[in-house]
Amino acid sequence: MSQQITATVALNLSAATAQAVSSRRPGWRPGWQWLWAWPVPLAVLLLWHLSSVWGWAPEQVLPPPALVFQTFADLAASGELWDNLQISLVRVFTGFGIGLFAGLALGAAMGLSPTVRAYLFPLFKAFSQVPVIGWLPLLMLLVGIDEGLKFLLIAKATLVPVTINTCQGIQGVPNRFIEVAKVYGFTRWQMLTKVVFPAATAPIWNGVRYGLTHAWLALVVVELLASSEGIGFLIVYGRQLFQLDVVLAAVLAVGIVGFAIDKLLSLTEAWLLRWRKPGL
Repeated sequence: MSQQITATVALNLSAATAQAVSSRRPGWRPGWQWLWAWPVPLAVLLLWHLSSVWGWAPEQVLPPPALVFQTFADLAASGELWDNLQISLVRVFTGFGIGLFAGLALGAAMGLSPTVRAYLFPLFKAFSQVPVIGWLPLLMLLVGIDEGLKFLLIAKATLVPVTINTCQGIQGVPNRFIEVAKVYGFTRWQMLTKVVFPAATAPIWNGVRYGLTHAWLALVVVELLASSEGIGFLIVYGRQLFQLDVVLAAVLAVGIVGFAIDKLLSLTEAWLLRWRKPGL
């Protein structure tokens, strides 16, 4: 019985995905899309190089690309970059884990229960409108500037997108799936595990991706303002010594790690939702 309803849900979702795929414009080639991402960065890099060669900006203000890349290599070779990056990654994944657990629980509760949503959503909406940096002064008074402050701010940055996407994903489950499950006599637990959560996987995972992206950005902001170690502190340290090559090398590391994390989550999403792409 449960296998039949699971197959029915999968067929409905697959049909919707196939319809979306067929609506793409002719000639679209996903494999070549990455080529369009290169012209703008290469143009910016060329302008940056020309500005250093022709003296459009002082080297003390805008170091040449070669110097930044050499500084990046030196920081990596000395271990200073990896040490600070390791500290930052421990912080971001700890705070992300806290925010992820709380966001999934709160989002599921509001998505499944109209009563819970009526009581909590207005307060949560007001809470989500305050940016992470807005909570910094208050939390510094309450918990100090130790690791607890960083975990709480990163958790807050994670909590908002995870909660919203989880709630909306559960509410967006088609009623026909629920009705078919009721016909087959599913229990509430079977309804959740075999119908609701599988159908809401895509929006929930989008919330996870946004949550981790926001967590990484929040980490850098917190380390810029209240830290004595980490990749954000490395940026502040370079600015204080007016070593702009160190600043840009640390910014480069932030961008590379952020891109790698998002790419890993994107590949994981493709694997989790591979069943939605029959014939591709």
